[in-house]
Amino acid sequence: MTEPPRPPGAGGPDEPTAPFGSSPEPPTAPLSGAPGAGGYPPPGGYPPPTGDQPPTGGYPPPGGYAAPGGYDPKGAGYPTGGAYGAPGGGYATSDDKTWALVAHFGGPVGVVVGGSLLGWVAPLIALSAKGQQSPTVRAHAVPALNFQITWAIANVVGFILALVTCGLLFFVPLITALVPIIFGIIGGVKATEGVVYRYPMSGNFVK
Repeated sequence: MTEPPRPPGAGGPDEPTAPFGSSPEPPTAPLSGAPGAGGYPPPGGYPPPTGDQPPTGGYPPPGGYAAPGGYDPKGAGYPTGGAYGAPGGGYATSDDKTWALVAHFGGPVGVVVGGSLLGWVAPLIALSAKGQQSPTVRAHAVPALNFQITWAIANVVGFILALVTCGLLFFVPLITALVPIIFGIIGGVKATEGVVYRYPMSGNFVK
């Protein structure tokens, strides 16, 4: 009687049997250390990047890049104290600022002391004393002088009108006296900030 064929691994007489406790399937690739089947490296076994390789995305390693525009992060590129603008809000010296303030604030003082007729004296003194040596003082003194001369003339005209009308136009001299006081103070405040004030309603007597 013929024995029916057996499936592979059934332990027939002509087929070697596997040792006890072993599996007939071929062994799988180890999970760590050794390479798997077909020469593929094991999971997680890629070599770490070396220091001369840039990180993913092409960015340079931390600390290895140059700052844009040549900026020195250590502060070596900052200007020293002497490299900033002139002191006093645009004045080369404190003397220039003093004479500029005299030219502006001196006008209202002259109007009050001189009966509305001497507001031009202080700007003229500032222009004569320092205007030839300092373009900054001249830039402040010339508009102040022209303004005070304009309103000194206007004040004379106001007095004449008040006399001719027998006091009916008494307010005209008051207006011509207040205008140079108010705008002279405004010009002085601007001068403290280093700004040359352009007076309104002013003639052009001195250039």
